[in-house]
Amino acid sequence: MTDTARPEWAPTTIDLNVPSAARVWDYFLGGSHNFAVDRRVADAAIAMKPDMPELARSVRIFLRRAAEEIAQAGVKQFLDIGSGIPTVGAVHEVARAVHRDATVVYVDHDPVAVAHSQAMLRDDPHAFAVRGDLRAPKDILTDEQVRAVLDFDQPIGLLLCGVLHFVPDEYDPPDIISTLRGALAPGSFMAVQHATNDAQPAETIAMLEMWNANSPEPMYWRSRQEISGMFNGFDLMQPGVVFLPLWRPGPREHDEPHPERFASYAAVGRKS
Repeated sequence: MTDTARPEWAPTTIDLNVPSAARVWDYFLGGSHNFAVDRRVADAAIAMKPDMPELARSVRIFLRRAAEEIAQAGVKQFLDIGSGIPTVGAVHEVARAVHRDATVVYVDHDPVAVAHSQAMLRDDPHAFAVRGDLRAPKDILTDEQVRAVLDFDQPIGLLLCGVLHFVPDEYDPPDIISTLRGALAPGSFMAVQHATNDAQPAETIAMLEMWNANSPEPMYWRSRQEISGMFNGFDLMQPGVVFLPLWRPGPREHDEPHPERFASYAAVGRKS
């Protein structure tokens, strides 16, 4: 029995008592596409790490900034894997501020996130949402709609924000990226945001343990060295792999005294 009424937008196949990382993240961002079970997990995480909503906003800021930088480099098409629910300032909006004809494909494995995205993008002829799992990159690359929308003979902006740290080592994240990189044309870019336990206090580690104990989607935090290795075959843009708020910070972010508190690295690389 569920503890909440099923909204009209929620597919009947979704168990409203099972939390979803995409919906928890939506709650952190102040969105409305989440259920009571998601809010409980999110509130428990906030109790242990009160700046979780700020972290979520910072990830969103990096995503937008990276998309803008990639678009300004001439890229007009984007593949956003692990996209969650596109909210205000989504990739297609950012890209089109640079190129009015920019095309974006959003990919997520959460059917609720995909259903929401498809509803939001219903009237947009150049932005699409499909269901796919980063752990099966070949399925994404051969998806009929992905292939119909994106021209893999031209540069693509590959966005992997908030998704790689949900991929267990047994799926070999570097090999996943190698598969994706192999499909990209020269001049393509890859942007990554990845959670880390580098330089983290005990309470942050406890939050991770709580998350993993309560979520069907546990997180796998990785070191700067491991994340840097994912950029083999890419030329890193300055400033390289850095703590999240240090990647080309805006005026207000320059004063962040403890960038490590965001427990996350960010980087963008270009395929030569």
